[in-house]
Amino acid sequence: MAEKISRKVKIVTHQNEMQGVAPAAEGFPMREWSIRIYLIGPNGEDLPANVFDKVTYELHPTFGNPTRVLKKPPFLLAEQGWGEFDIPIHLQSLDSRESHTIKHDLNFMKTDYDNIHTVTFKNPGPKLRALLAESGPVPGEENGTAKRDKRKADGDGGAAKKKKNEKFDMEKLAAGLQKLSEDDLLIVVQMVHDGKTETTYVKNDVEAGEFHVDLCTLSDTLIKKLWNFVQDRGVDI
Repeated sequence: MAEKISRKVKIVTHQNEMQGVAPAAEGFPMREWSIRIYLIGPNGEDLPANVFDKVTYELHPTFGNPTRVLKKPPFLLAEQGWGEFDIPIHLQSLDSRESHTIKHDLNFMKTDYDNIHTVTFKNPGPKLRALLAESGPVPGEENGTAKRDKRKADGDGGAAKKKKNEKFDMEKLAAGLQKLSEDDLLIVVQMVHDGKTETTYVKNDVEAGEFHVDLCTLSDTLIKKLWNFVQDRGVDI
């Protein structure tokens, strides 16, 4: 089952008429305008939209270089012009696996206004999950914040019902997992999140920067994948 995590994205626009600048045509004064992008936090606060790797704005073709790519929150776009138009905005997820496109109505009815859009992330990777946890609940997280730190997979996570199943030794698998590199452990975390069920026990120890899972609550299919993954990484179990 695909994991889906939704967040509200706020597009903030500011515009004002430029003084001392001749209008483009009668009734169409030149204006300065800007757009910023934020995430909305659990208490309605504006948070950095750091879950996006880059943002691409598609301006009206009459602009010079109409495709603008920005890579740092708040993804500020500042321009001048006289016309109103719709701006397609492409939000590239941090893990680069998916892009979300929204259309922003650039208009000059108010000096400041904002629009709210809901963006849904499907099967986010470990780094993206950690950042998403800073702005709201994430399945498997104990609270709304996450620490971008090394995550450790272990095999206890609580009282295990048994140390072995019919094919695999849980103690050896747990020991093997702890010998993996940090990058491989992040892959393991994602494998567990992708394959977990309602009975899977997982816990994030935010303060210690660790990820705990009770291996005995995982499905046989997932256990086999983890076992093979550890062996493929050259760890003797």
